Amino acid sequence: MKSSQNSFDEFEYYITPSDMIEFLYCKRFIYYMKSLDIPQFEERRFKVQKGKEVHEKKETQNKQYLRKKLGVVDKKIDVDLYSEKFKIKGIVDEVVTLEDGSMAPLDYKFAKYDEVIYKTYRSQMLLYSLMIKEMYNCEVNKSFIVYSRSKNLVKGIEINENDLEKLKKNINEYFKVVKGYFPKATSSKSRCIDCCYKNICIK
Repeated sequence: MKSSQNSFDEFEYYITPSDMIEFLYCKRFIYYMKSLDIPQFEERRFKVQKGKEVHEKKETQNKQYLRKKLGVVDKKIDVDLYSEKFKIKGIVDEVVTLEDGSMAPLDYKFAKYDEVIYKTYRSQMLLYSLMIKEMYNCEVNKSFIVYSRSKNLVKGIEINENDLEKLKKNINEYFKVVKGYFPKATSSKSRCIDCCYKNICIK
């Protein structure tokens, strides 16, 4: 598959998958961090640090290994992705080419699989899928997550149009919040316990 000819504009604002995960977890988080420019000090968060270690470790593993059980015939590692249409960007651990000619994102997570694939992970993989489809002008029908704390268990996620449409609405709302729209607080108060903005958040 050939990459598209669209060029990345470094002077424009782009959403990253990490941004979208934070947004879906709590929209106020993005308001304080991006609209008001209050830093979150993520380096203090254990899971963030461990996640970085997992990604550093996998970079030293066999780069020629292809997951043939998944139908993978080729792969690209640590791929810079972007979409001019949706103003999103990110780096995915792998872009794999499957036997039917379609492509798919594959990402490693410092997490255990507990019988459910969370909405935040699904949205992240959908973002990668949008970018791959635009950049390589190819079909993207599925994505894969590797759960490092479950013995590198791989779970596949089907890509469907309904989920993509919901994601596009979230992208639009994200840009509204960055421009100053004050969103509702999360309905799950347990998420506020270790939030770095809990002392300034207006309930």
